[in-house]
Amino acid sequence: MHNDRIIAFVMAGGQGARLQPLTTGRSKPSVPFGARYRIVDFVLSNLVNSQISTIYLLVQYKSQALIEHVRKAWTISPLLQSQFVTVVPPQMMTGEHWFQGTADAITQNINLIEEHRPNLVAVFGADHIYRMDIRQMVEFHQQRKADVTIAALPVPLRDAQGFGVIAADSDGRIQAFEEKPDHPTPMPTDPSQAFASMGNYIFNADVLVKALKEAQEAGETDFGQHVLPRLLRTHRLFAYDFATNEVPGILPYENRVYWRDLGTIDAYFEAHQDVLGHEPVFDMFNPDWPIFSSSYQGPVARILGGEIRNSLLAAATMIHEGAKITNSIIRREAVIEEDVVLEDCVIMDYARVCRGARLRKVIVDRHNIIAAGDEIGFDPLKDRQRFHVSEGGVTVIPMGRVNYFARDNRGTGGRGGYSE
Repeated sequence: MHNDRIIAFVMAGGQGARLQPLTTGRSKPSVPFGARYRIVDFVLSNLVNSQISTIYLLVQYKSQALIEHVRKAWTISPLLQSQFVTVVPPQMMTGEHWFQGTADAITQNINLIEEHRPNLVAVFGADHIYRMDIRQMVEFHQQRKADVTIAALPVPLRDAQGFGVIAADSDGRIQAFEEKPDHPTPMPTDPSQAFASMGNYIFNADVLVKALKEAQEAGETDFGQHVLPRLLRTHRLFAYDFATNEVPGILPYENRVYWRDLGTIDAYFEAHQDVLGHEPVFDMFNPDWPIFSSSYQGPVARILGGEIRNSLLAAATMIHEGAKITNSIIRREAVIEEDVVLEDCVIMDYARVCRGARLRKVIVDRHNIIAAGDEIGFDPLKDRQRFHVSEGGVTVIPMGRVNYFARDNRGTGGRGGYSE
């Protein structure tokens, strides 16, 4: 791989409609995750850890929060010209329209491929939580003399009906694509599972450029629906088995093939539970493969008292006497007042939960104030009158006033919080 010139396009323009109300004022990749990250940090960290550092982030819907995050958190090297993460909105170079699909998004920026003249182009999504050494996928691509390689996740046959399925032979060469099939084709090495497309691709650059120009002439806009099925008839397409990927630092108790699509509120909530516990399914502590994010400069958490079990506390949080916190994640500069009870909750940045409030299975978005004595998560019918409640019973409180900061206790409105 060291002799190859690789550039990456990260598709970060998704609306995330099923993550409402968390995506009311932001795109899906910029939604916070865990105690200090945003969803987009995972794909960017995988690329950088894999020594792919020429990265274009293609944005579209409600992109300002994502643009600000990248500006503050993802300056790789101001000295080395080829190492950067750059945000690219729709350029409208091929017409007066936004990105019409995944392939159209790259087509509108085909000049960037021609400018860099890479051997390979990585096209990855920005909506998932996972670790991946992309160098191993590149090596597989080269060994198979592939024109296109698609990352594939083994899933049980009973679950494969909800995915785009890849039918491949024992060497990984793709034979067919099946979109949410009633009868998925099993993996050749495991009849109980099928290959689900992860939406992550490695292209030979010349093949990609030619395919995009042909797609544009034909009015085609999407990789999965148009470009890849057409290439399958004339080129060598392979499925890379994600289960064979070995990331350094993964511990025995972790799920080594961890990959989560945070497409719904319930999936988002369950993924947060995966990072908790003495032996979490997905351990965020891995110095050998770090997940990078903002260089927040605020102080450490301050715990004045209370009872805290199996929870994560981010920087500058404040926990008061009598609080009881269980199986929860408290993000930066949140304040938990006296006698608050939190169970299975995600409390985001700059939120304050006032004295005596009781919350269970609740996501509180940023800049919120939960009133003293309020009870949320115990009566779904009552909660639905005020908030969004998911099918799985997770109550979501949408973002509050962006000029409210929980630790701005002077009440002047001018102190705010630390910059991310």
